[in-house]
Amino acid sequence: MAATSLSRSGWQFRRPSIIPGFGLTLGFTIAYLTLIILIPLAGIVWRTSGLGFQGFWAIASDQRVQRALEISFGTSFIAALINVVFGTLVAWVLVRYHFPGRRIVDAAVDLPFALPTAVAGIALAAIYAPNGWVGQLLAPLGIKVAFTPVGIVVALVFIGLPFVVRTVQPVMEEIDREVEEAAATLGANRFQTISRVILPGLAPAILTGFALAFARAVGEYGSVIFIAGNIPFVSEIAPLLIVIRLEEFDYQGATAIAAIMLVLSFAMLFVINLIQAWSRRRYGYGV
Repeated sequence: MAATSLSRSGWQFRRPSIIPGFGLTLGFTIAYLTLIILIPLAGIVWRTSGLGFQGFWAIASDQRVQRALEISFGTSFIAALINVVFGTLVAWVLVRYHFPGRRIVDAAVDLPFALPTAVAGIALAAIYAPNGWVGQLLAPLGIKVAFTPVGIVVALVFIGLPFVVRTVQPVMEEIDREVEEAAATLGANRFQTISRVILPGLAPAILTGFALAFARAVGEYGSVIFIAGNIPFVSEIAPLLIVIRLEEFDYQGATAIAAIMLVLSFAMLFVINLIQAWSRRRYGYGV
């Protein structure tokens, strides 16, 4: 009776959650994200606002800054596309085939996570330099990798590959092979099975891997500066330009470039998330 009267008067008993501690964990999550992410980003915006619109536009319209941003985002986009193709192939091999040394190959995929980026940059520069193991083979063909934007792409492919493989691999393991067999019994050839059965199910995971690889590549510094050559208007990346501004004690100029990178990165990731949501609705798969 008491419960009924309370319900009729507008009061309702709150049912206990199946997983307790939601309020505490939510508060900790918000506090953690605020301290680690929101406050630093707000600091960038606040420091940049001191320039005013004209000062900010002067930095944004500077040809050296624009070229550095173009190199950073262009090479990151190309490297992420390459990683999508070959990362998906690597995940396919690790999931669908069993061969001697498979565990070693699987562990090698995570090597860029553990290897310091500066060490990777030095190794890549030594290998692809004109007198390096690979560079001396490409030099007679007129192909120069080190100290060019091509070298930047190579470095970004190296550090971004694990993001695609580790994102696609678990989703690929969940795809039942009986689905492929059913497609084959219905008359689908191998190409149709891959393009119409397998890839639609992997589309959200592939887009997630692309977004992670792209976001990682845009802010990469250590593995790039050794192989890029750091030539203004040719192979100078935006993170390096930020460091140069900091060494010149131009803190507002450095934060302005960082703010531009922040806006561009957010816009591209927002578009990728929209495409990801569309693919989930279209194919009915999630990651």
